[in-house]
Amino acid sequence: MAAGFAHDPADRPAEKARDGHGLETAFGRIRALRTGPARAAVTVFAIRIAAAGLAYVAQVLMARLMGGSEYGIFATVWVWIAILGHASTLGLSQGACRFLPGSRARGAHAETRGFLIGGAAVTALTGLAVAALGLALALGGPALAEAYRWPVVLAALVLPLFAFQDFCEGVARSHDWAVLAIAPPYLLRQGLVVVAMLGAILCGAPAEASVALACALLATGLSAAIQAALLLRRLAAILPSGPRLYRWRVWLGAGLPIAATDLAGAAFGFVDVVVLGFLMPAAAVGLYFAATRIQQLVLFVHFAASAATAQRFSATQAAGDRNGLAALVTAQARATCAATFVIGSGIVAAGPLLLSLFGPDFAASQAPLAILVAGSVAASLFGPGEDLLTMLGGERLCAAITIGLVGVAALLCLALVPWLGVNGAALAMAAASILRAAALAHSARALHGLATPVWSGRRARTPS
Repeated sequence: MAAGFAHDPADRPAEKARDGHGLETAFGRIRALRTGPARAAVTVFAIRIAAAGLAYVAQVLMARLMGGSEYGIFATVWVWIAILGHASTLGLSQGACRFLPGSRARGAHAETRGFLIGGAAVTALTGLAVAALGLALALGGPALAEAYRWPVVLAALVLPLFAFQDFCEGVARSHDWAVLAIAPPYLLRQGLVVVAMLGAILCGAPAEASVALACALLATGLSAAIQAALLLRRLAAILPSGPRLYRWRVWLGAGLPIAATDLAGAAFGFVDVVVLGFLMPAAAVGLYFAATRIQQLVLFVHFAASAATAQRFSATQAAGDRNGLAALVTAQARATCAATFVIGSGIVAAGPLLLSLFGPDFAASQAPLAILVAGSVAASLFGPGEDLLTMLGGERLCAAITIGLVGVAALLCLALVPWLGVNGAALAMAAASILRAAALAHSARALHGLATPVWSGRRARTPS
């Protein structure tokens, strides 16, 4: 009988109310994308996607201009600039996202001023010290191959500027100024490198790694100066002048383990390529490296979510809002996982097309790409454990877990690569990524009483 589909007229107002409530909820979710963490995350993700496209075009252009050998020198030296530049902040770039929201919430302006001035000074001095070591290595003897000598000299000049810009990015992120934090280093700097390189070649300069690094020096200096000027203007509008309070023991006590975590994270990102380089021919390494470059698009989801919410964890904790913190963790975990799944599925589906841009021989990269993406999606199920440990306390444990999983990843690669080739390296990294995410989630729950996996509820308990 059709009774199952009949409606009593008396029920219709209730149905309309439910429909109205549903529309309000839908519109509320749409509005939420325009404000708060969601807007920041979408903004950061859009900038990073644009930066990834620009970086891809830049890499192709630089490689064609310089040739394989000179481009290889430039790429190798730039990787070390990035690693040592991030490390030269001594963790104070990430520390800004942890400490500045809390001091701002407490109205501790002297502490905020101390962190800003002291952090910038320490970053600059550490960057200069590391640069001096680089200059000594380049100019002090035959330890460095001649082809790398002048590129390393120029890299030493870039490094303090890179470190200072990294600190500025952390300060801007701590104030939820996502565009100011991300656009100068990832869009402006990369764009200026390409423009400067093209201009240098048109003016008759040789297409060499040293010229490219001179262009990088110019681009880093200009973008860092612009970012710092804009940041100072914004800070002057919200932070009155006055005395400074320095809490070096607290700041460096948290910052140094964060720096160790960053270094371990960098090692975690290239340990598979290093092992492949020892065990497989160069062609196989190239196939695998292409897959990892495309997989980076999936990892941008986590970067965007972290940039938008990590500092909010610290601010909410400082405000004593445990329920709000638990709700924020749950929302971030579920949104990040959903976005990772959607972007990852799209990347795998578009894999054949994306890989064909590298050349006809790269079709074999599809399998490791799919495995790496699957590992990223599975790891995202465990939520923002790393952000909670670095923002709320537990940075030493976070560093220890990451360092330990670098070793696990290396051992898995050594075991699986001889057996399965590039697919073995992908399986090793996917497994290590999942294990790391699970360990960080367990640690965040044990230390802070916050359940980060997507299947967990919002209730927070008092940490034991």
